[in-house]
Amino acid sequence: MVGLLFGIILVKSEAISWFRIQEMFRFQSFHMYGIIGSAIFVGIISVQIIKRFKVKTLYNELVVIPVKTFHWGNVYGGLIFGLGWAITGACPGPLFAEIGSGFFVILVTLLSAIAGTWLYGFMKEKLPH
Repeated sequence: MVGLLFGIILVKSEAISWFRIQEMFRFQSFHMYGIIGSAIFVGIISVQIIKRFKVKTLYNELVVIPVKTFHWGNVYGGLIFGLGWAITGACPGPLFAEIGSGFFVILVTLLSAIAGTWLYGFMKEKLPH
């Protein structure tokens, strides 16, 4: 149910729109930056609430957010991710909302994302980490 609601929000906010994504990468519109920026803001507030109030899971376990260190692989991965996002006009999150909206050509993007994930898993031990 939550996934369905999230999909509806993505469609209604035009976050799955190829044209909106192209506008973002061409710096022609603030629309997508506003959506992404508000998500970052909500994420920051949520993490602070979890840390300060020592929030527990439904199983009464303390939520622990580990400290992360910088790694250049994140930069390279982010560049590859952004390039794919710019070329296809689709981020992995809304792929299913796009398919559900009738944009069946996105199945090619979905299959490519699955293949890329599989390839990474296959080559993970050979890559520098």
